[in-house]
Amino acid sequence: MSKNKPGRIRRLWRKCRNIDWKNPVNRWKLFFVGLIGCIVIFGGMTGVIAFTNSPTFCKSCHEMAPEYTTYSVTSHNQITCVQCHIKPGLLNMMTHKMKSLKEVYYHVTGVPEQIVQTEEEAISNVNCLQCHSKNRLVTASGDLKVNHKGHIEEGIPCITCHAGVVHAKVAARDINTEKERDLWTISNAKKLVQEKYTDPNMGTCIDCHNKVNKGEKPWTDISYSVPANPEVHQKKTSQDTQNIILQAIGKQQVNVKLSMKCETCHKKIKVPPSHQWAYWKQAHGNTAIQELDQCLECHQDSEWIKEIPKQDIMSQLNQEKVKYVPNLTVVKDESRANKFCSTCHANRPPSHENTAIHSVDSWLTGHAREGSSPEGKARCFVCHDREKPKAGEVKPPTDVYCEYCHRTGFMDEQNN
Repeated sequence: MSKNKPGRIRRLWRKCRNIDWKNPVNRWKLFFVGLIGCIVIFGGMTGVIAFTNSPTFCKSCHEMAPEYTTYSVTSHNQITCVQCHIKPGLLNMMTHKMKSLKEVYYHVTGVPEQIVQTEEEAISNVNCLQCHSKNRLVTASGDLKVNHKGHIEEGIPCITCHAGVVHAKVAARDINTEKERDLWTISNAKKLVQEKYTDPNMGTCIDCHNKVNKGEKPWTDISYSVPANPEVHQKKTSQDTQNIILQAIGKQQVNVKLSMKCETCHKKIKVPPSHQWAYWKQAHGNTAIQELDQCLECHQDSEWIKEIPKQDIMSQLNQEKVKYVPNLTVVKDESRANKFCSTCHANRPPSHENTAIHSVDSWLTGHAREGSSPEGKARCFVCHDREKPKAGEVKPPTDVYCEYCHRTGFMDEQNN
């Protein structure tokens, strides 16, 4: 009975064992074979790492379409993904590659519903400072005074302010889920990536400064700096936004560490000439009716609030700038819903209070003269509705409406 033939590995081992290693020629042969083997192995590894580090590799996965297209149309499109997402150093690179195997698993087993940046994947200041100087004191426009060095030394992550600089906060806006990914073309990205999502949001500065004034350091929790995942922890709007607005416009001064006044951060305050009229606060309603669209360029809630609301991608893509037509109802609703407007409009006017000049009773019997003109009615209807508000309408500051007392009608109706 014949014996089994030895395997290839065993035969190779026997052949190597029979080589005369005392012979210098054989030693040189081994050296060159080993050198060539190392070059092939390390060269192959370097090639694989270089390829997987490239944005081209990242975009090969369908689920990365929103992230890649936003990257392509923003200012960081000349650097690779890993320059931001992996800390410098070979060990960090290899560790990240091992962790990334789970992404391969997710891709093979099923496309994730939404890609979000987790706290452990937050971009480090070390990455940003590879290219950017921490000594900047003003923005490129020269308007904002931002002591970058002071913020960094305080331990504030760069992404606290610059969270949307590359990807325009697509996760927080909820527009990078599976159903939207086919819409992320370069042409669509140019419509969806707007400065209000890539530039630092004033609401972030205000929210952080307000927390500092309360003795907090919100940036110590990295989740504060990472764009919120709307599926997990959609944050609510701050309840004291109106108090902050009052501080910003100088109507409420408090002894705080960081002032909320506009001049604290802005070198130049572009106040329109109309706002400098002596009676502007009392008479700006007529201007608002005629130029509401211009008013909202500055006085919109998104300027004052940190959180980004969820969006519908189709409405964003099909959004066209519609010319504003003066409309009292639109202005009334805006004055109630807009936090900047309602900061003052929600307050009870002095004429409605007991004073040395008149009493509340005299106001009730004589207020008709205040609403005798269209301008007077416009002022009244900021807070009051003519009829009882219906469910779903913008809630007025007060529950008192005209027909609450005038149940038999109005004089102007009886005269017609």
